[in-house]
Amino acid sequence: MLWVKTFHLLFVISWFAGLFYLPRIYVNLAQTPAGETYDTLVGMARRLYRFMTILAVPAVVLGLWLYLGYGLGRGQGWMHAKLLFVIVLLGYHASCARILRRFEAHANTRCHRFYRWYNELPVILLLIILILVVTRPF
Repeated sequence: MLWVKTFHLLFVISWFAGLFYLPRIYVNLAQTPAGETYDTLVGMARRLYRFMTILAVPAVVLGLWLYLGYGLGRGQGWMHAKLLFVIVLLGYHASCARILRRFEAHANTRCHRFYRWYNELPVILLLIILILVVTRPF
C-alpha cells in the first residue's frame, strides 16, 4: 500500500500544480484582447487542462484504492469530510473546463480580478484536505 500511497501523492501534487497555474492563464486571457497572444494563451490553457485531467484520473483512482484498501469507514469522519472536499475539488476542475470553453468561444464575461480570486480556491481546498489528513480531527 505504500507504493499506492506514493503514486497517489505524486499524481495529486502534479494535478494541483495544474490547478494552481490554469487560473493564472485565465487572468492573462481576461486582460488580453483577441489576437495572436490570446490564441496562444487559449492553446496553453487547453493543453494544460488536458494534462491536468490525465493527472487527476490516477490521483482519484489511487485515492479510492487507498480508501478501500485501508477499510476506512465507521469512526473515520475526517475521511468522509476529506472525500466531500475532494468532490468539491472535482467540481472546481470541471468549472475550469467551462471557463476554458468560454475563452475558446471569446465569450468571457468576467474581469481578471474574478480569476485572481478564483485561483485561491484550490489553495484553500488543499489546506483543508491536508488539515483533515494530518490531524484527523474526528
